[in-house]
Amino acid sequence: MTEPTLSARTLEDIELDLLLEAIYQRSHYDFRGYSRASLARRMEQARQHFGCASLSMLQHRLLHDPSVFHNLLNFLTVQVSELFRDPAYYRVLREQVLPHLRTYPSLKVWVAGCSDGEELYSLAILFREEGLEARTIFYATDINPDALRKAETGIYAIDRLPQFTENHRASGAKTSLSDYYTAAYGAAVFDKSLRAQTVFSQHSLVSDQVFAEVHLISCRNVLIYFDRQLQDRAFGLFEQSLVRGGFLGLGMQETMSFSGYTAHFDSFASKEKIYRRHARCPADRGVLNGVS
Repeated sequence: MTEPTLSARTLEDIELDLLLEAIYQRSHYDFRGYSRASLARRMEQARQHFGCASLSMLQHRLLHDPSVFHNLLNFLTVQVSELFRDPAYYRVLREQVLPHLRTYPSLKVWVAGCSDGEELYSLAILFREEGLEARTIFYATDINPDALRKAETGIYAIDRLPQFTENHRASGAKTSLSDYYTAAYGAAVFDKSLRAQTVFSQHSLVSDQVFAEVHLISCRNVLIYFDRQLQDRAFGLFEQSLVRGGFLGLGMQETMSFSGYTAHFDSFASKEKIYRRHARCPADRGVLNGVS
């Protein structure tokens, strides 16, 4: 009797499942709830990069060579952003959100999934221009330690400056972007004073808990890589982290529409994907409870 054979697609799915489980068991980084299509695409790129004939071979190398995971993490985490990306988002923050935040004597802002730091520096510049930087603490978090180290340096390729400058202008800027950086040797180095109010820290929306009570969370183009269950976990963290009346900003392709936490938020600026936590939330569980 001939045994049934698995299709190539099924084999790849099994290999991907086993690789993700190996990553979790080996390093405690949990990517099992990330978007399947995105993971498959990035792991195929990693397989080619490492010169492996299959994901099973990549799994073998991961388990037996500790250095592999460090490089593999850069394939698993997407570091694509730019200063003042989607300028309309920052204009709404400037013109509609900051007037509310201005009423607080001190502020805390969480940049969740800060990548290489572009979003952090955008917010730091925005808050400086609006006179709020001195009373604000920024928390810049990411799962990737390499990204955090790059964010702390504030160094970007000089050929990115024209787009950064145009975005900044379109955000309603009150100064010139050139006021905030020094250009030399093909790079732009942003003033270290912009990160003087920033705490950089590793944090995973997949497995870590709430760590602070904040007034604004900006988490843009991160949740598109999560499946629905993991998105809901992240929204739970955001809801518990925000003060009542606090604001949550998402990426242009992201939404809370199908989340179990929709009832806890109002759509503040729907086009720019900015939400506001209700002043009184149903079934409020308290700010610092853990999320399962």
